[in-house]
Amino acid sequence: MKLISASGSVSIWYATPPGGRKARRNDPREREELAMLDGKRCLVTGAGGGIGRASAIEMAQQGAAGVVVADLDLARAEGTAELIERQGGAAWAIGTDLRDSDAIRAMVDRSVGWLGGLDVLQNNAGVHEAYFTEQRAVDRLPETVWETVYQVNLRAVFLATQYAAPHLRESGRGPSIVNAASVSSIAASPSGPAYAATKGGVMQLTKATAIDLAPDVRCNCYCPSGIDTDMMRSYINAAEDPGAMRQHMIGPHLVARVGRPEEVAKLVCFLASDDAGFITGAAYLIDGGALAWRGSHSAPASESA
Repeated sequence: MKLISASGSVSIWYATPPGGRKARRNDPREREELAMLDGKRCLVTGAGGGIGRASAIEMAQQGAAGVVVADLDLARAEGTAELIERQGGAAWAIGTDLRDSDAIRAMVDRSVGWLGGLDVLQNNAGVHEAYFTEQRAVDRLPETVWETVYQVNLRAVFLATQYAAPHLRESGRGPSIVNAASVSSIAASPSGPAYAATKGGVMQLTKATAIDLAPDVRCNCYCPSGIDTDMMRSYINAAEDPGAMRQHMIGPHLVARVGRPEEVAKLVCFLASDDAGFITGAAYLIDGGALAWRGSHSAPASESA
């Protein structure tokens, strides 16, 4: 493995070893299959695990020229980059604190430098109150926790978009922004006021971004429900009755299971692709049908009517 460090310990580039297997996107026999993001240069935040990791890997599998993997935890970002490299893709890992405006600007600038430009920004990173406190109801939530959730979930999306916009406008390769909203953008859950408020803000910011950056840059968001991620597990485990909370989250799913990060990643790549060239300002539910009705499989039929 060829390893090149840049700017000290904060970033790593993984590339295919000389004489090693070729990136699948360069294989003519597979180009048609993997052309969805062929040649696009991508930046994904919160890519150390969950939906972000799955998205970064899917982007590489779909032919991206390179993917910058950003995460607060550099080691987790490096892990995602290694997985991409093992499949023949190119990836850079960077540790970024999304509460810090200067760090966000540096993340974008380094990404553009490494990739030679930017075509796709996925604002995926997000946190929930459950990470930081047991006092999560709106009348007990500490202001410091509210501020942290706001900084990561909404302010960072705004700043990353603002810093990336000039580079995306120069792309010429069908540039787009894909934001992580949530079903909580539409319907709130218990003990999550900051999460619901910020995810509602992401949905509206997505629409405002689509307007302001048109026609040069598209912007859409995805709204997942219960997906098998660290965030979902933290939220469930923080509840007084984790079993009941898990059922509360999964019960409304018409597709009676937890969603998989890889399923969301495929939607992300579609929205980032030229196949979605006439889609902008949109919010896509990927919730197993949870918001299609007012019922729950955990409740008696008479209560679900």
